[in-house]
Amino acid sequence: MKFRRRGFFAERRISRNLNCEKNDKWDSGFSFVETLAVLAITGILSSSIGIASHKIVQRARIVATKNQMEQLKVALHSYYADCGRFPTEEQGLEALWKKPELYPVSENWAGPYLDKFLDKDSWGNKYLYLGAGNSFLKKNAPEGLPYAIVSYGADGIEGGENDEKDLYSWE
Repeated sequence: MKFRRRGFFAERRISRNLNCEKNDKWDSGFSFVETLAVLAITGILSSSIGIASHKIVQRARIVATKNQMEQLKVALHSYYADCGRFPTEEQGLEALWKKPELYPVSENWAGPYLDKFLDKDSWGNKYLYLGAGNSFLKKNAPEGLPYAIVSYGADGIEGGENDEKDLYSWE
């Protein structure tokens, strides 16, 4: 005589079916309140991530603008080494990219001094190039600087704090 033993999984299936019939109304899904709670928590977490990522992007733009200013300073010193002077305010930073047409034009210009023309900061605002005789440079910069490069920051206007803070090449 052979005994057939019912397998473990078959017994498990039977007991699960019996439990489902008893608790059918409780296992039907999430309630409306539970769904709202999950949506509220998800919204709060997403907004905090959005705020944090905005701060990171602003910091990255500040660092990128400072790096571009350093590239411009190196290019200006290369220009000085070739031409014997820095560009005038009228010639501007464009003198680093193409030979100036405005007086005084040096015959020793050996540019371009940049791989690409950098005339705008990370926010898309034009850099301000100030020559040695500029009154703003004399009043605000350390004494003896022959030029300054200024970025007005995120707002694009002079002054400001935090993200709108102006960036100067001497800082």
